[in-house]
Amino acid sequence: MSCPLCEKRKPGRFCPAKGETICPVCCGTARESTIDCPPGCPYLLAAHRYEDAHQRPLPADTPFLDVDLPRDVIHTRQSLLEGLAFTIAKFAAAQPAASDPDVLAALQALAETWKTLAAGIYYETAPETPARRALYSELTQFLREAQQHEAGQPALPPAKDGEIFALLVFLYRMGLLRSNGRPRSRRFVEFLRSQFPKSPELQRAEPRIIVP
Repeated sequence: MSCPLCEKRKPGRFCPAKGETICPVCCGTARESTIDCPPGCPYLLAAHRYEDAHQRPLPADTPFLDVDLPRDVIHTRQSLLEGLAFTIAKFAAAQPAASDPDVLAALQALAETWKTLAAGIYYETAPETPARRALYSELTQFLREAQQHEAGQPALPPAKDGEIFALLVFLYRMGLLRSNGRPRSRRFVEFLRSQFPKSPELQRAEPRIIVP
């Protein structure tokens, strides 16, 4: 028998995404790229542990890399930051095909929009693809509703546009560092999901297929 993907090498790893045994080379090269890996795959988890131990630096042309993030904003607006994270995790739970690149694109576009708002103008830069635009819209709606809610809370003034921009840049950078750049990676999505372990809206359905 040969690997069903390359039809050359000897198979040696069971792939839960494919439901068959493939070779280690195809597992490594197609992982989170042409193979939509489930989060519980042991080979995927081992690869992620390796990536954690070998963090890749952000390229010099990374968007918003020159933005100075004030620590007091991250602290005082923690509930708003958690709300953004939960909105992303909830969207990804309802849209299983959503990947880290989708989340990062939506966050980058939203940060660009709020950057213009902080400068006193408004120029929307919504993503073009449906999934990314949908997440962009949900995050925008959350922020608008959060601002309206904060307006009625005298204990803390509503978040300024510049503060929201800083939170979005913070999440964007976190996503870049948590993800691995592969087109079907969900490392950042899974990290956000893990921050809300008791939320029933984020619970993953149990698989119906028993794999060896």
